[in-house]
Amino acid sequence: MSWSALTPEIRQYLLVTGNYWAFTLTDGALRMLVVLHFHGLGYSPLQIAMLFLFYEIFGVVTNLVGGWLGARLGLNRTMNLGLALQVVALSMLLVPAAWLTVPWVMAAQALSGIAKDLNKMSAKSSIKLLVPKDAQSTLYLWVARLTGSKNALKGIGFFLGGILLSLYGFQGAVLSMALVLALIWVSSMISLKKDLGKARNKPKFTEIFSKSRSVNILSAARLFLFGARDVWFVVALPVYLAATLAWDHSAVGGFLAAWVIGYGFVQTLAPRITQRKNGTAPDGATAFRWACLLLSTPVLIALSLEAGLSAYWGLLPGLLLFGAVFAINSSLHSYLIVSYAGEDGVSLDVGFYYMANAMGRLLGTVLSGWLFQSYGLVTCLWVSAVFIGITAVISLALPVHEPLSESH
Repeated sequence: MSWSALTPEIRQYLLVTGNYWAFTLTDGALRMLVVLHFHGLGYSPLQIAMLFLFYEIFGVVTNLVGGWLGARLGLNRTMNLGLALQVVALSMLLVPAAWLTVPWVMAAQALSGIAKDLNKMSAKSSIKLLVPKDAQSTLYLWVARLTGSKNALKGIGFFLGGILLSLYGFQGAVLSMALVLALIWVSSMISLKKDLGKARNKPKFTEIFSKSRSVNILSAARLFLFGARDVWFVVALPVYLAATLAWDHSAVGGFLAAWVIGYGFVQTLAPRITQRKNGTAPDGATAFRWACLLLSTPVLIALSLEAGLSAYWGLLPGLLLFGAVFAINSSLHSYLIVSYAGEDGVSLDVGFYYMANAMGRLLGTVLSGWLFQSYGLVTCLWVSAVFIGITAVISLALPVHEPLSESH
């Protein structure tokens, strides 16, 4: 089918998705480039982790303010701004090697973090406006595909970063990504619908905090859900694989990249797995059940390690199970926030929700390093279980009457 034969909504969805895909590839590749390059320069793991601190912190702020900007200026502008800032962030790393100090790279990562969350917020919010109100099953399917493909591409980006580094060196790899993304940015400026997501009534800055009970509850659940993942996945797990199992850096990076790709693939299957036979939508009850199922995975992994079971029989299979069930939970939440968000100024609600998501990642990342260093991986897993338990309890307060039929 030709481009012109597609409906305007489908064309806009494909443009938004293409922008998101391109950005995600460079985001994953840039992270791997920074880790490998600065590891090769002799930076310690803690120093490398600090390079990404501003990336996470600015994600919290950007999601909160970005939703307000999207409602006032339009999602096309916030998405294009995200692409432009990523080009600037990449360009900042093209300076001579002597200039690549920790503060300079942290500043570049801060810009990249702002760019990433502007792009994500814009993409997720746009889908709400491109799907008819009475087509909730289509909305769930589109959200799941966008979310799942993003995570799969992020994993591919890890591989891409390593390949580009080996072929072209650090600056050559960064330059190639900056040039490609700049071309995509220009194309997006020309093609993306100009008034997409602009609120009819210009929201005041004081309205950045959501007034929706459902959005607030879901945001709290999201915070603890992602804190539960990152409290053991971000720092503790890679260090454990390297230090305890004696895996080399390529094995650790390759395994985690494959895990992220598989995680994204499962997310795309979430509608098939969770949609009920009678066509009703996932709701608070669905979120509660899947959170309870997820709760069992860190508990089982922790018990297996405490019992002295080999990591190859307990930790690694448990990690795969955790990834699959977590992917369903994440995809469910991503659908629910788009469903709950108001039509006018949709980015306000979505931005607030992803601010909570970023806070969960930040909390989990900080706790992961401290708990693992002080108490070990098992403690990280038990804290993960507690966070998931909190997520499940919060989910009980979510609405349970959201139908997923085309007659919604």
